[in-house]
Amino acid sequence: MIKSAILKVLFLPLSLIFAARKNTVGGQAIIEGVMMRGKDKVSWAVRRGPSEVMVEQFPFTSVCKKHKVLSRPVLRGAINLFESLSLGYKALSRSAEIAEQTQENKNNDSEKNPFLEKIYSWISFIVALAISIGLFMYGPMWLISQFIPKESAFLFNTLAGIVRIILFIGYLVLISMWKEIQRVFEYHGAEHKAIFTFEDGKELNFENMNPYTTVHPRCGTSFILLVGLVCIFLFSIIDALYIAWLGPFPNVPVRLLVHLSLIPLVGGMSYEVLKLSDKYKNVPVVGLLIKPGLWLQKITTRNPDEHQLEVASLALKAVI
Repeated sequence: MIKSAILKVLFLPLSLIFAARKNTVGGQAIIEGVMMRGKDKVSWAVRRGPSEVMVEQFPFTSVCKKHKVLSRPVLRGAINLFESLSLGYKALSRSAEIAEQTQENKNNDSEKNPFLEKIYSWISFIVALAISIGLFMYGPMWLISQFIPKESAFLFNTLAGIVRIILFIGYLVLISMWKEIQRVFEYHGAEHKAIFTFEDGKELNFENMNPYTTVHPRCGTSFILLVGLVCIFLFSIIDALYIAWLGPFPNVPVRLLVHLSLIPLVGGMSYEVLKLSDKYKNVPVVGLLIKPGLWLQKITTRNPDEHQLEVASLALKAVI
């Protein structure tokens, strides 16, 4: 239980980088498995042993498809961000439950209390959210505020954004040394290979999936870098307007609250930029701009084995 709780805490800031969506399918690595999201279904496959994989699926349709007004540019991106985080954490929690059940069966432990399990899950989510905001939002802002005047806008947010990106890359490098996270990154690679195979119209088997790269052009790893750049641009504009109308921010917490209220807009704008970069990825300048995101995937993906590719294929087959 302790190990799965730690994994959940680590996973919240990772949730954005695991979502790879192109055309009608997208996915995410979870604990010993893969989640896939199709046009009207969501599924996950989790390995329970050398010869057993548990596959679960349920219907899911984005609210953007139910209400056309929500499919407008930027707005659809904000909604997609929320849905991806919600589904991703749900899949993560379920995969942790399956992994724990498998371990309990091995150890012949008594059944856990479902109510307590839900409490633990919420506690781990709140802790993960607090750590994410503190480390990647408040921390850089507080640090830069010690050196940059309060009335600054562009310089403050540019430096805070650079620190934020450096911290996130350092975070990825650090956790990638943990064996359990390395396994997750292998499933992340398996998810990408499965999607590539499907998009090329090939049968989902080891021979077809294995040759593909683990680097996907619309992986959330590229998305998170775009978020960092959009944050610099948008926060600078809003800060400048705030300072012009109300004067310098009284303190960092107030500035943080203003920036947090803009997260849906940041997500929506980043989503649109990501779609455009994928559409024009063959244009030399665009191809050059998306390379840093592809390089970063060298950290967040690893080459999977045959068993992991099997899990990814089963998850994808359940939604197509």
